[in-house]
Amino acid sequence: MDRKTPLSRSERQLMEIVWDLEEASVAEINDVLNRERPVARNTVRTLLERMREKGWLNIRKQGRSFHYSPTVPREVNLGQRVAEMVDRSCGGSPEKLMMALLHYRGLSDEETARIRSLLDAARDRDES
Repeated sequence: MDRKTPLSRSERQLMEIVWDLEEASVAEINDVLNRERPVARNTVRTLLERMREKGWLNIRKQGRSFHYSPTVPREVNLGQRVAEMVDRSCGGSPEKLMMALLHYRGLSDEETARIRSLLDAARDRDES
């Protein structure tokens, strides 16, 4: 999948809303944003248009309104952002990332079990 131009903090906030709603109009996105703090509808519209130009959103006209949907799944975006962070902060070493995470945060028993399962599945894929 093509890497997209990075999003600003405000754009990421809008993207999270679009991912949650799967498809949303400016009004729907604005309603969600206004639960936290007032944001002008034109500001939302401008940010959404920039995100569409960057390739993050599709747009579909429905009646008099436009509906936006993501072009990139949330998981793919997260994977790309983590990979960039590993490259930038850990010299490209996933091991360093995991060691830092374990040292500073720790894991619950459930998280440990899920990670162990993912590691086992990755090992099995590599062996086949």
